[in-house]
Amino acid sequence: MSNCSFQLLRDAYGQLVFIAENGDRHEGITPVRAFPIAAPDEGLSLVNYEGHEVAWIENLADLPAPIGALLEEELASREFVPEIRGITEVSSFACPSTWQVLTDRGSTELILKGEEDIRRLSASRLLIADTHGIQFLVRDMSQLDRHSRKLLDRFL
Repeated sequence: MSNCSFQLLRDAYGQLVFIAENGDRHEGITPVRAFPIAAPDEGLSLVNYEGHEVAWIENLADLPAPIGALLEEELASREFVPEIRGITEVSSFACPSTWQVLTDRGSTELILKGEEDIRRLSASRLLIADTHGIQFLVRDMSQLDRHSRKLLDRFL
């Protein structure tokens, strides 16, 4: 743990600055997850403003706490994938269909354009795209209540 050979800080403009062990400085750093859904804390690339990778991080937990917190803060500001916790209602079992869902960010409505917009990531994990391009995650279908699973099964 904490075998970090670089520094990361935020400058006066709110951009991340990477300072390598040899003193090389890169501004405008963007963290990019390799596996944002399957393993969000593993495999993270730090990319400079030219798109070149300046560092690879195997696991966020291996970083010193201040750097890890800075990266989590930056990632949270860019990523928006609400997690569906329940499906309360669907307007129709034919598409397009309007769904009333409960997410980790509150209740909302999504419009499913077609069944092909439900992508199975694993046996129990789904990614649902609505007509506005927002991705909704179902982390584990077995954790949904019976009513939600029954509604969801009609589209799978």
